[in-house]
Amino acid sequence: MPSQEIQWFPGHMAKTRRMIKENLRFVDAVIEILDARIPLSSRNPELKDLIAQKPALVLLNKSSLADPGQTVLWQSDYTAENTLCIPTDCLTGRGLNQIAPALRKLCAEVLAKNDRRGVNRPLRAMVLGIPNVGKSTLINRLSRTKKAKVEDRPGVTRERQWVSTSLGIDLLDMPGMLWPKFDERLVGENLAITGAIRDSLLDREEIAIALIDRLRRYYPGLLCERYSLGRIEDYSGHTNFSLLEVIGKKRGFLVPGGEVDTPRAAGMLLDELREGKIGRITLDYKEAKNA
Repeated sequence: MPSQEIQWFPGHMAKTRRMIKENLRFVDAVIEILDARIPLSSRNPELKDLIAQKPALVLLNKSSLADPGQTVLWQSDYTAENTLCIPTDCLTGRGLNQIAPALRKLCAEVLAKNDRRGVNRPLRAMVLGIPNVGKSTLINRLSRTKKAKVEDRPGVTRERQWVSTSLGIDLLDMPGMLWPKFDERLVGENLAITGAIRDSLLDREEIAIALIDRLRRYYPGLLCERYSLGRIEDYSGHTNFSLLEVIGKKRGFLVPGGEVDTPRAAGMLLDELREGKIGRITLDYKEAKNA
């Protein structure tokens, strides 16, 4: 179960932190990519101190999978002095045309200074984010190449690499950075549910149960519709595990003897969440201020 007891390769994370510190002086801005479904849980709590006063562009990526109303709320929260926030989707291309103008706005002073000095060079931006958040896909879309390796599993980018684009921006791709341990169980669960942590490290049943808990609380209509449950009130006496059994039975995931194959049901549930088949869902659910 993802919790504060689990250590996530602390040596590798320390190396990544050092790389960030050492290379910040070479860039004009930082592009921080978050998962729009978990905009709080996917934000590394160490990053703010690491990047110091550098202008920052926050991308809420995978926004086509997230609750659009929630994305608006988080975008507002993450827009501040010296920081802009844009919903994006690297697969569909949504929002990518806003990245270059936003960076030029954030780096207006740098551009003006370069112009006064007669310096003609691209803006330089460091690209940061947790594993499997879409960094490599973003870089490949912006550069229109396949220089950054892309796989649907966390932890593929191991070393830094510079990539040029036709937008007047050079991108410094850094390894995905997960913090060594999580102070809140909720953060670890959300990272696991969305696939930022390798499934092989975790108990998928327990992660699926955590997902059911979120869906019952925030998206009961989507849960019931996808798995033909009728009304969520009909399951008020069910635990999250017993509801997983109901879902598995409805899908026909049975083993000899008629018991439900709960590991298979759990895997199906997580896969369908990640593929957007349940609906547009934000697990870091934020109540509207006027609610």
